[in-house]
Amino acid sequence: MLEVVCCDDEKEMRKALIRLIEPEFQLLGVDYQLSEFASGEELLSSNRLETVDLLFLDIEMKNLDGIETAKQLRKVNQHAVIIFITAFADFVFQGYEVQALNYLLKPYSKEKILEVLHKALEELERTQPKYFLIEQKSGSTRVALKDICYFMSDRRLLTVITTQGSYAFYGKLSELELPECFLRIHNRYIVNLNYVEQVESASLSCNQAQLPISRKYRQSLMVHFAKTLLG
Repeated sequence: MLEVVCCDDEKEMRKALIRLIEPEFQLLGVDYQLSEFASGEELLSSNRLETVDLLFLDIEMKNLDGIETAKQLRKVNQHAVIIFITAFADFVFQGYEVQALNYLLKPYSKEKILEVLHKALEELERTQPKYFLIEQKSGSTRVALKDICYFMSDRRLLTVITTQGSYAFYGKLSELELPECFLRIHNRYIVNLNYVEQVESASLSCNQAQLPISRKYRQSLMVHFAKTLLG
């Protein structure tokens, strides 16, 4: 779920922004939760700092302004996309030191808001961690793809080995939807190339585990492993 925050000390401006962005989230099918704050102090004292993904932040607020609020937020949250709101274009350049993505000028232009919103969603899609969902009888477990070393199959039982431990679930290797860094090396194994340390004639080392390589998959493995080494 996308955590969206609007922080502006002018209630009417908050409502005007929300009236424009909420229909677009709904049109795009984005699963989101939206929170409002009337000051930088209120935002900083909330439990949203570490989880906020997208922040619309007014610069000219009483007491604690938007720039200082953003500096405090960045101490605990580096991934949030910040969009500054301002009535004065002169303030925009201050956003660089807190890695602000863009800005909106008051009074709002619907076209500009939607343009900036789409850029923010693209940036979040590019930078947000991706996850693999494991379905078990006890419930669902979400594992970050970057932490997965390899998958192992024993008939219908699959085991995913991660840097944090392992999880077993039912499925088929051929039915897993995975990014390009995951490669089939054997009827029983799919590896994350980012964890492959060494490739030999009939096996490879993946996160210190020695896994077999089938002749069928060896040529493809060597090509992709070389690309990984070259960056």
